[in-house]
Amino acid sequence: MLLHIRIDRSRLERRPRMKFRYLTLGAALLAGLPAYAHEPNGSHGGRVGDAGAYHAELVVRDKTVEIFLTGEDDKPVDPKGFKGVAIFNLGGKAERITLAPSEKNVLSGTAATALPAHPKGAIQFTAPDGKTATARFD
Repeated sequence: MLLHIRIDRSRLERRPRMKFRYLTLGAALLAGLPAYAHEPNGSHGGRVGDAGAYHAELVVRDKTVEIFLTGEDDKPVDPKGFKGVAIFNLGGKAERITLAPSEKNVLSGTAATALPAHPKGAIQFTAPDGKTATARFD
C-alpha cells in the first residue's frame, strides 16, 4: 500500500517569514525600552521625578530652582505649608538650596552660584502633614 502525501509548499515558505517578522517586532520594542529609563519632561520644561505620593518637576534657570508639585492624579498641588531642600552635586561638592513656597505657586530657592541646566542631586521636602518625600535626579 502506497501512501501519497501532498505538501503545501506555500505554507512552509510562509513560516520562516512570520518568525522573522515577530523577531523584528520584538527587537524594535526592546530597543525602545532605554528611552523609558530617563526622567520624563514636565509641563514646565523640567525633569520629573517621583517623590512618594507626589511628582516633582525640577526647573532650573541660572541661580533659581523651582519645584512644581503634582499629585498622583497629575493635578497641581498647592505648595503652601511645604518646605524643602535641594541638594545638588556641583563639581564634587554638595550645594544645599532651601526651598519655600513662592507667589508663583511653586517651591523655589536661589543658589549662591549659577547652576547647570540639568544638575544631579535630590529634592527633599516635607508636606504640611509632616510626611517627607524625596525625588532623585541623575
